[in-house]
Amino acid sequence: MMPVIGGLLGALACAGLLLAVLGSPPLRRPSLSDRIAPYLIDSTAPSRLLSPPRNGAGTALSRLTAPLLKDAVRLVDRVVGGQTSVRNRLSALGSNLTVEDFRTDQVVWGTVGAGFGVVAALAIVLTGHRNPILLALLIIVGAVAGVLGRDWWLTQSVSRHHAEILAEFPVVAEMLALAVTAGEGPLSAIDRVTRLAHGHLADQLRAILADTRSGTPVQQALLTARDRARLEPLARFLDGMAVAIERGTPLAEVLRAQAADVRALGKRQLLEAGGRKEIMMMVPVVFLILPITILFAFFPGLVAITTVAR
Repeated sequence: MMPVIGGLLGALACAGLLLAVLGSPPLRRPSLSDRIAPYLIDSTAPSRLLSPPRNGAGTALSRLTAPLLKDAVRLVDRVVGGQTSVRNRLSALGSNLTVEDFRTDQVVWGTVGAGFGVVAALAIVLTGHRNPILLALLIIVGAVAGVLGRDWWLTQSVSRHHAEILAEFPVVAEMLALAVTAGEGPLSAIDRVTRLAHGHLADQLRAILADTRSGTPVQQALLTARDRARLEPLARFLDGMAVAIERGTPLAEVLRAQAADVRALGKRQLLEAGGRKEIMMMVPVVFLILPITILFAFFPGLVAITTVAR
């Protein structure tokens, strides 16, 4: 048996050596693409010796994990779904991430959650509990929590983004109205406001200004920004500006009316938030303070009844 194994190992070594010799540049025959490539490109490719050094371990690790990561991204996308919702939220946030990048983040978050689940499972094993179903359930719950947590974080980011836009909206609208009333055109007013203001709304106005400078008509740029916006007051504001420019109605009055509407919306939101906080404040009163008050009221009588009964 040993001579057979030795012969097989020797044959494999000889085959590997033969392939290495035949694959060396002096013996390797150039392919058709290699022969015609110098005549199809404008300049020769630079030497790989002149390229910046790369981390070989990181490159090898990324090449090894790339197929697994792609499979995990496809699995998460197939299970979770909702590409349209993710795309709309990323567009509303003004992020450069694509749906695939977001799914990759979800896979990373899920892996981290699964890692926390493994740590919790090891802690449970050290305490003496060795139920495999419970341990597997902890890992699965950690992975699902990580995937859903990334989606929740995106939703919260969009909500904060919209809240900041609503906070900036009245001031920016009043500045635009003041500039238009002073005699400036819509584009000049937007340019002046973007130079003075900072924030998410000013960034969106800068995007509109960049579209117009690239050759897009003002109305088309406003309508494109309206379709891109996922916030109803902002979409109504941009639509009102486009209609006012198209029909020649006083733009300053439209801007002031939009600012007043947003201020009224902010007041309504404050009242609604106050109502919700009031209900939440009643929870400790009803479930904590009131039972203790009733206990203090009835305790002396309960003691007296117990004493008399004895």
